Amino acid sequence: MTRRPTLLAALTLTAAAALTLSACGSDDSSKGKDNDKIAGADTGDKASPSSSPSEQAAGGRPKIEVPSDVTYEFEWKKTGDAQKDAVLNDAEQRIRAVDMAIAKQTPLDKAYRFYSEGAAAAESQKYIQEFVDHKARTTGLTRYYNESLTIKGDGTAALVYCEDQSKAFNKFLKTGKTDVTPVTKDSYVVYASTLRKNDDGVWVTERLISQRGSAKCQP
Repeated sequence: MTRRPTLLAALTLTAAAALTLSACGSDDSSKGKDNDKIAGADTGDKASPSSSPSEQAAGGRPKIEVPSDVTYEFEWKKTGDAQKDAVLNDAEQRIRAVDMAIAKQTPLDKAYRFYSEGAAAAESQKYIQEFVDHKARTTGLTRYYNESLTIKGDGTAALVYCEDQSKAFNKFLKTGKTDVTPVTKDSYVVYASTLRKNDDGVWVTERLISQRGSAKCQP
């Protein structure tokens, strides 16, 4: 299993997000997210609270916890626009929630489904299941940066962002071994997502694709 398997390849990017991605000078192809955790049943790892943005239990939102060796740097800038900042927050919570589902070995965990619907939720389930099947999780730091967000006239949001996986690696539960791989251009991934505000006021991700080795995301 390679780091961050491309499980969302089948997703179709909406026209709005495709235009945004194209404008960033990146190709769209497949979902490459693999920085997700399995609660180390055989390694002694314990799920611990993530940093403050995920400690939201108010308003019916799920509390999100990941193993203590799974960390993030979200460099997404506050826009000062309440609607855009809400989109960025809920997109971040979806990322953390998928990581938690893998940590829990629960492909149908409620938290990530709180922040995703439709194709994105279905493909996330398959993605989580792959980690469960391999009895593996990841460990280390993942960085998110170079975001571009547009609220469209139809009420949806198009969010494009980069992910730096150079310090995140697979960790296998039975052996506790971490598969430390060399950093290459494919350690940097561009994502394009489409979000919609649901009746509960949550910006849920409906579609998500990615491209490894994007020029937009290289250091």
